[in-house]
Formats: sequence, C-alpha cells, structure tokens
Amino acid sequence: MRLYLDSADSSEWLNLMPTGAFYGITTNPLLTARAGLVYDDISWKNLAFIAADVGAKEIHVQVHGDTQQALKFAEKIYEIGCSAGIECVVKIPLTLEGIAMVPKIKRMGGKILLTACFDAKQMITASALDADYIAPYFGRMLDAGIDAMAHMQAIAVMSKNSSCRPIIASVRSALQLVEIAELGHNCFTISQSVAHDLFQSELTKSAVMSFEKSLKGDTE
Repeated sequence: MRLYLDSADSSEWLNLMPTGAFYGITTNPLLTARAGLVYDDISWKNLAFIAADVGAKEIHVQVHGDTQQALKFAEKIYEIGCSAGIECVVKIPLTLEGIAMVPKIKRMGGKILLTACFDAKQMITASALDADYIAPYFGRMLDAGIDAMAHMQAIAVMSKNSSCRPIIASVRSALQLVEIAELGHNCFTISQSVAHDLFQSELTKSAVMSFEKSLKGDTE
C-alpha cells in the first residue's frame, strides 16, 4: 500500500509526514490556492527541500499555462528535484493539449502523472503514453453523478496489465478508502482530514486507556 499526502501546506507536511505512513506529497493549483500561495510566485525549490527533509520520496507538481510555458516549467521542476534530492513528478492534465505534451516531457527523463481522470477509458490513454501514474478523481466522479466504483473496478483490472499506476484521488473518507482498496487499488493520495479519519479509532483509544489503567492496577 502506498499513501501520498494531498496538500500544498507545508505545516500539514510537518504534522503528518513524520508518521512514516506517506510515500510522498501531491499538490495542484487548487491546493496551493487553499494554502494561500500564488502559483507563479511559489518557490518550488524551497518546497521540494522541505518535502525531502520531512521524508517524502516524491513530490508531484502540476504544469500550467500554454505548451511552451508548461515545458519550461516541467524542465525546471525536474532540475529542482535533482538539487533537492527528491523525485519530482510532473502532473499533466488529461486534455488533448496535455496529452500532446507527454512525449516531450517524457524525453526530459522524469516521471509523469496524468491528472483529472474521470473515466476508466482514460486509463487506456495513460497506458498507451507509458505514463508512470494516473490520478482518477473518485469523489468528483460521485459529485458528477458518475458510477465511480464501476470506473474504479475497471481501472483496477486494466492496471494489472499496465506499468501505469493509478493514484486514487479526491477520496473523502477512510470508508471510501477501504471500499476502493477492496477492488485491488493500493495507491491513494489523501487530505489531512482523511488521514486523521484513517489513523484514528475510538475503540482503539478505549482499548489503550484500558491497558494504561491495568498497568496502574485498575482492572475494572
């Protein structure tokens, strides 16, 4: 099982990455905006060094702008990864324009993730392009009235014959994680709130309190 922390807020990284449960960190323009960051002004070098320091093996960063701007940005992100000692993964939206960029960005030698997947058919595109990752948006599929679980199941089957690894995104609860994992998925990116939902159990807390009481001689 591989988990990523879906956040551009470095304070959340400092809080959760030390648990050792997360393989890396994923970001996008919506997450940077929520963290109060202006995309064009972000010091990705600084964030990459922070991510490396807190134990992330990868940080995922999304391209933006027209094709030339996106290509220059991708090259910059890969260079930052080399200097910070962390694998920078370039995220490319699954639009026709984004798909056309993939061969050029792949020639730069770094990993890529195709993002904003809303349909199992897009797994075929990602596999044909030899992408490293694809990010299906589970929760947003539900919001759009799509049978998200059916698409998760189809993607799980297709991924068995593909080197492209699905990273399931837009998951809103630990229960959804369990249900998707039951289909065979083993890679997720989750928010801080879902992480706390996943890591905590009231019954576990109660059991630990009973253990502590027994250590003090209280067996009631």
